[in-house]
Amino acid sequence: MATAVEEQDFSDELEEWLGEDPHKTFGEMVDVFEERGFAVAVVLGLSVPALPLPTGGVSHAFELLALVAAVQMVMGRATLWLPQRLRRRELGEALAGRALPYLCRKIRWLESHSRPRGAALFGNRWFLRLLGLIVIVLTVFSAIAPPFSGLDTLPAMGGVIVAMAILLEDLLVLAVGIVIGSGGAALTVTLGAAAARFIKGLF
Repeated sequence: MATAVEEQDFSDELEEWLGEDPHKTFGEMVDVFEERGFAVAVVLGLSVPALPLPTGGVSHAFELLALVAAVQMVMGRATLWLPQRLRRRELGEALAGRALPYLCRKIRWLESHSRPRGAALFGNRWFLRLLGLIVIVLTVFSAIAPPFSGLDTLPAMGGVIVAMAILLEDLLVLAVGIVIGSGGAALTVTLGAAAARFIKGLF
């Protein structure tokens, strides 16, 4: 009797792909993960600003990847398109060396506690467009956070979890991502407004 092949977890699949060659490019990522390319691009693109460390301007290049993917989700594209310059860009040490090992541990924990909830919704193109819009908002809040402030972490982490919800087809994970991301966005606005009032009071 033939035995069913157990589906590989995304965290293991990602680690295996990264381990084959340290000079992976975003274009290769799109080719390998195919129809999952949108969610994977968001996970990779927001993983650097999601680090609990100040990343400064280096995170903006990765946020661009997430933004490009999210905009195309809203447009309803079936496959992810990247400009040639972005396709040729290597993941780099910031992503492959720091962000992804940290992120894979978190993803593995998420996978162990997740199960399909509302899977049919994730096959609906209009629902995916809505999720693309949510990712755009979280990416923008991550990008506008003051450099070296750490305020980009929560919106970016929320975007990563939203993308993981798409890969896992889990509405509960999606809700967690939205709560974390919106909380981070609110914190960015609140602290930004307080800083603006403080600066205005000096003059």
